[in-house]
Amino acid sequence: MNIVLLADHRKHELLVNFCIAYSQILSRHSMYALFNTARLIRDATRLNVTGLSTEISGSLDQLASRASYNEIDAVIYLRDPLTENYDAPNALLKACDTNSIPLATNLATAELLVLALDRGDLDWRELVR
Repeated sequence: MNIVLLADHRKHELLVNFCIAYSQILSRHSMYALFNTARLIRDATRLNVTGLSTEISGSLDQLASRASYNEIDAVIYLRDPLTENYDAPNALLKACDTNSIPLATNLATAELLVLALDRGDLDWRELVR
């Protein structure tokens, strides 16, 4: 499975801790993140995370494009509701909704999503691709 790992600035540490906790499960999948986030995760967990461009809006558009072509199977995007652009339209979130790609935006749903991956509940995504 292709998993995208993203976090708003104040949620980076939470995402890294999440990846440490679930590194056994995540290690069996291909993961993508923004360059700096990927580096933080790799340094803390030794997971193989592919880093994308650090420019956030361009990266989100790139990921949205991949989602539109079903090249992404799940997104964990720990969002900060206190940011100014929290309610702004986001191409990646829209692409996930349009293409039925599981999306977790907080720690509780991220845990559910990773545990579902581990159980094989998302194996149907292989048929979509």
